[in-house]
Amino acid sequence: MDELSNHQQAVELLQQLGLKEYEAKCFVALSRMPKGTAKEISETSDVPRTRVYDAIRVLETKGLAEVQHSNPQQFRAVPIAEAAETLREEYESRTETLVRTIEDIDPAPADEDREIAHEVWALSGVPAITNRTRQLIDAAEREIVLVVGREAVLTEELVEQLGAAQETGLTVVIGTVSERLRDTIQDALPDVEVFVSGLEWLNSDPTDASDETAISRLLLIDRNTILVSSVTTDETDGDTTETERAVFGRGFHNGIVVIARRLMATGLHTDDDPQ
Repeated sequence: MDELSNHQQAVELLQQLGLKEYEAKCFVALSRMPKGTAKEISETSDVPRTRVYDAIRVLETKGLAEVQHSNPQQFRAVPIAEAAETLREEYESRTETLVRTIEDIDPAPADEDREIAHEVWALSGVPAITNRTRQLIDAAEREIVLVVGREAVLTEELVEQLGAAQETGLTVVIGTVSERLRDTIQDALPDVEVFVSGLEWLNSDPTDASDETAISRLLLIDRNTILVSSVTTDETDGDTTETERAVFGRGFHNGIVVIARRLMATGLHTDDDPQ
């Protein structure tokens, strides 16, 4: 069952990286054998033999397969590390081209009569929320307040980014849900103010068995940009999946920021607060 699941996942991932279904199936089949004929690939991949040749031709063009012009022809996949690098370079190239193309498109006419209002937007998925967190921290000019509700949020990249921000003179304050995590961060960032948050509701409500939601991260930048994310845990047929969702907004002032700042600093002694 695991082998079948891995096979299906490999095919799906290759499709997400730009290969068509038959191309992905043929590559996975080839990766399981030293070399093979069209007939052997067809039997292993369940791709019709007449379609194997077309799929292999595309794989060869992409640098993912090699052809031996014997009788019958033999095919083999390039080493998986080489294939991964080739796919990565193509993916990055397409992404860079996409950015340039979209940036070159003329913007739509702005509605000058539209009233400027504070807006709150939603994001979903760890990659999107992680990237937005990174962008907000990069844009900080004065202060970064981060409360970490889940240890998985604190990646090495984030720790390095916070350390670099502190070294440029920004105020960086980090709250955690445990003393152990606080000590870990403090060891990595000795010059940053780190404290154990007093917000007990960061974790799911222990009195409510149906509450599977926990706060993942709280981020306040320069007292006018706020991001809050939560993780929901679902169990289906014995499989556990976690989904992170976030809301963020800019341009807030006065009351809402004062409340957010005070809440996020709960657990931080007044004398230790840089502000």
